[in-house]
Amino acid sequence: MQTPINPFKQALRDKRTQIGLWVGLASHYSTEICAGAGFDWLLIDGEHAPNDVRSILQQAQTIAAYPDTHAIARVPVGHGNIGVTLIKQYLDLGIQTLLVPMVDTAEQAAALVQAMRYPPGGIRGMGGARASRWGRIPNYAKEANDQVCLLVQAETREALNNLDAIAATQGVDGVFIGPADLSAALGHVGDPMHPQVQAAIEDAIKRIHKAGKAAGILWPDETVARRYIDELKTEFVAVGLDGNLLTKHTSALASRFKSK
Repeated sequence: MQTPINPFKQALRDKRTQIGLWVGLASHYSTEICAGAGFDWLLIDGEHAPNDVRSILQQAQTIAAYPDTHAIARVPVGHGNIGVTLIKQYLDLGIQTLLVPMVDTAEQAAALVQAMRYPPGGIRGMGGARASRWGRIPNYAKEANDQVCLLVQAETREALNNLDAIAATQGVDGVFIGPADLSAALGHVGDPMHPQVQAAIEDAIKRIHKAGKAAGILWPDETVARRYIDELKTEFVAVGLDGNLLTKHTSALASRFKSK
């Protein structure tokens, strides 16, 4: 057996736009429904959803049955000993692409790169478990570093101030702009469409691209999402959230009948 090639990482290198969906319902059952929809990637959320390592694994196994859809997981925290441990555990599950929230400095980004990689390129513990198919991939530890993909989130004023250095960090594959937290950090809580927030996001995407890295964002409004894709050439875009879709459509269905 050979170490699986990371198709998402290769797509970012090739500048092929990847369309994704946020999955936060913490259910392998609903995740399977989403996996069959045809998205390029699904983000299993470990930060703002009630997921633990076991439920992350279960959903990753479910997505694996749909080879055209790539499983990405967001760790709840990426810094300190807890962050290093969680990154190790998520990678050992066989998840090749991780999204890490609240990355404010290049030093933090560099530490995450180290946590993602086996020695001598990093400090990842020499395990592998499911990722190495329990040792059935003999060269996994030697090849895994080339296939892991690190996406860091910039979502504060500090992150914007340090964005050029963060994006330039070797081993960072992409920078994701968190519009909700960024709007709050800029003094416009709940209003990511505020002109100041939109200007900051557009500038950030340009700076990420200038560093030669992929830019990403989550935006459930189709018109705005298409602008990020078509005009700003954002490489990985989540265009919806499973919980929001369920909320929107169940409320609309109930309203059509209850309003009669």
